Amino acid sequence: MQWLELILLIIGSYLMGSIPSGLVIGLSRGQDLREHGSGKTGATNTLRVIGRRAAAAVFVLDLAKGAIPVLVARALPWPNDAWVGMAMGCAAIAAVVGHIWSIWIRLFTGKWGGGRGVATVFGAMLMVYPLAAVLGLVAGIGVIAVSRYVSLGSIIGVSVGILMLLLFVLLQQIPLGFLPLGLATGLLVVAGHHDNIQRLLKGTERKIGGHVET
Repeated sequence: MQWLELILLIIGSYLMGSIPSGLVIGLSRGQDLREHGSGKTGATNTLRVIGRRAAAAVFVLDLAKGAIPVLVARALPWPNDAWVGMAMGCAAIAAVVGHIWSIWIRLFTGKWGGGRGVATVFGAMLMVYPLAAVLGLVAGIGVIAVSRYVSLGSIIGVSVGILMLLLFVLLQQIPLGFLPLGLATGLLVVAGHHDNIQRLLKGTERKIGGHVET
């Protein structure tokens, strides 16, 4: 019975993560985010293409796509803490995968699309261990403030958050079952920034207010 619940949870988490918040908000403003900037549908590209208010709305909605599945996973009646951790981890990574590769975008446009998963990971981490999420957020904002690179701040922020999760697992504050999928989720987001990483190394990445297109 638990395995069936876990499978249904994964499917539901993926479908929720797939909701293309940025694409919907962009189209409501007459802009298809896939055709501008980085082509991603997350908050960063929304900020560059549409503006701050739309970007804030996308960020909150994308955050919720990570938080709600993990919250549901935690609320379900699992046999023990190992199951709880595994369920929360599965819900988190399914939501992030859905955000990056949205089935709804695929069905309606014929192509895979989505965001890079940062806000969705942050939402999931808030439900797992808020302190890790906040520390990652502070680190990310600090890097962005100093470097003016949103991509670098996102990568550092997620990395710090995952390292904090590892620490709290070692301190037995978080169920061990969450760790493998938590790490996988963080690595997935970092890997999703591969093009940004290449541009950062080349010095061609766009800064906030800059003119290099991403």
